[in-house]
Amino acid sequence: MSLDLLLFKITLLAYFVATVLFLVEVIARHRRTATIARWFLIGGFALHCLSLAVRYYTLGHAPSASLHEALSFFAWALVGIFLLFDLRFRLNVLGAFFCPLALVLMIVGSALPTGVQEGNPILQSWWFPVHVSLAFLGDAVFAVAFVVGIMYLLQERMLKSKTFSPLYYKLPSLDTLDSINYRCLTFGFPLLTMGIISGAVWANSAWGGYWRWDPKEVWSLITWFWYAALLHGRLTIGWRGRRAAIFAIIGFLALLFTFLGVNLLLPGEHSFRALQGR
Repeated sequence: MSLDLLLFKITLLAYFVATVLFLVEVIARHRRTATIARWFLIGGFALHCLSLAVRYYTLGHAPSASLHEALSFFAWALVGIFLLFDLRFRLNVLGAFFCPLALVLMIVGSALPTGVQEGNPILQSWWFPVHVSLAFLGDAVFAVAFVVGIMYLLQERMLKSKTFSPLYYKLPSLDTLDSINYRCLTFGFPLLTMGIISGAVWANSAWGGYWRWDPKEVWSLITWFWYAALLHGRLTIGWRGRRAAIFAIIGFLALLFTFLGVNLLLPGEHSFRALQGR
């Protein structure tokens, strides 16, 4: 087993333990478990950084050309963004909702072929790691908005029905959730925008054109307009609460299709087969 895959598997184990401990904290209200969960998550993230660095050195380009690599890279971005938000908001329940997303990506990635492919020569451009880093970090920020949106709808439903489950008492207020949603938009939208721009520059150096109407480019533009509409609605019309939460949920589902569905289902220059030179 190669060093990067060994580190990957240890990282997966650390994320699994952190996820279980966050869930235990929410269900059983053992506050100490949340602290331990954070340390496991931080340790796993450090190992994940090392795993990606080793993979980068082995491949000679950013490790996101295969499905295994892309899922690992996305999970890394999710955990990194969560740790940043956790420094500010310190919401244990967010970890219980968010960490399972990263864990599922890691589990699926571990079941896929992990062999090192030579890759398409276009991946040697230094614009490629810039593009994928901005894109994945933007997606990770919007993943927080997705999770917060679900939490908002759950709490609102319990308030309207006056049926309060134990989860209700762990959730932050609706105003706090809406505030986090807005912060995600203000951070995620610039990252998404810069990701598309850097992708266009990379496309020009790789294929001789900034925009070729590839399915990945089209869906990226669709998601950009979706979040642009949400940002416009928040700033000018005053959208917030339920509508903003629903917009954030739908937007992230569109991002997931752009990330996975387009690469796997639609032919194009951004498909995993094309990126691996096949």
